[in-house]
Amino acid sequence: MTSRRDLIKTMTLGMAGLLASERVAHAQPVSAQALLGSRDPLKITRLEIIPVHSLRTIFIKMHTDAGIVGIGEGTVEGRIATVSAAIKELEPYLVGKDPRQPAHHWQAIYRHAFYRGDIVLTSALSAVDIAMWDIKGKALGAPVYDLLGGPTRDRIRVYGQAESVEEAKKVLAEGYTSLKTSVSNSRGRLSRYSENPDFIEGFVEKVAAIRAVVGPKIDMGIEMHADHQPQTAMVIIKALEKFQPWWFEEPIQHQNLPLMAEMAKKTHIPFATGERMVTKFQFRELLQAGAASILQPDITHCGGITELKAIAALGEAYYAALMPHSREGIVGAVASMHVCASIPNFLAHELPSLQAARGRPDVQRSYLGRSYIKKPLTMTEGHIVLAGNFDGPGLGIELDDNLIDSERGVPEWEFPEMWDKFDGSVRDH
Repeated sequence: MTSRRDLIKTMTLGMAGLLASERVAHAQPVSAQALLGSRDPLKITRLEIIPVHSLRTIFIKMHTDAGIVGIGEGTVEGRIATVSAAIKELEPYLVGKDPRQPAHHWQAIYRHAFYRGDIVLTSALSAVDIAMWDIKGKALGAPVYDLLGGPTRDRIRVYGQAESVEEAKKVLAEGYTSLKTSVSNSRGRLSRYSENPDFIEGFVEKVAAIRAVVGPKIDMGIEMHADHQPQTAMVIIKALEKFQPWWFEEPIQHQNLPLMAEMAKKTHIPFATGERMVTKFQFRELLQAGAASILQPDITHCGGITELKAIAALGEAYYAALMPHSREGIVGAVASMHVCASIPNFLAHELPSLQAARGRPDVQRSYLGRSYIKKPLTMTEGHIVLAGNFDGPGLGIELDDNLIDSERGVPEWEFPEMWDKFDGSVRDH
């Protein structure tokens, strides 16, 4: 016979289990129906490459024998034809493979190439990796961030960019709570190895004017874009410290990480860098050197979703924040946001630029995806909320049906040549 004490214990445990299951049910969003069982066969049949010159990038469609199509993005700006050829070279390996194994295929594509870490290879790898994660999510009926461990936040903070007082006012009117401004040109020219007070004062005047408009509560980063030699960069940094920047982005070129680390120790403002770096291996060197505490990998360059997640985890071990670079396409931006939704050390996210958008005047484009995806993103108080933006299966977005026609006639973007007006010598871009 069951004792009264045992009976009460059993009932208590049963009620606790019921309440726990109800809490879980309320906490977990209802996923879309899976298109395939986990053991149902699925194979890649072909890749479709779509140059998107108005965003300096390449979208791809990865087709499968089950009719599920994944989309991805990978690019090296100004080298669309080169990266397209690299993506095409991956097709023989991918055709016939199961796209639901992105981590396995990432290793094979990266390690079997023999020459590792090249940005053309990793950009091509980024495109197909993102597409495979999209297919996997669609097959399982779940958003990619669920496959990466589930969301750690319900919205992604994004920041604007302003190069003048008027642009800063516009950024605030659009609802941003953070922005960045660049310090590349002063007094109508680029910097040299060592600079005079008047040149430095040009940057001070610009930043002071923008800070006066946005006020002290707006986070304002300083984009240096590695345009300055270390001697001048350090003078600029010390001159702008009084405005309490959010961070200094790319204070110098990343080839000399020990020097960047030495500079980082001389200021209380954090350094951010990484948009030109690829794979966890290069970011390991950055972190070990102590050159930056804010990481800026670009998912369309660094190796896709698989690698961005690895870089984020590596950064967490060094107490570094992730602030992804994302100036090209909306597909990569959304894929990057899925990763950021699943990690603990996220700071803020960039949005695509339209600086290369030219072509048909009747095509209305936007940095939130208009004319690129069927349902453009919406921003709420400086954030992209997961729900309603990209909480569907896979990446949760679809390419605009008119994308190819909208891109017809748009020329490929090229990096501008940069010369010193004083003596005609080459300057950094």
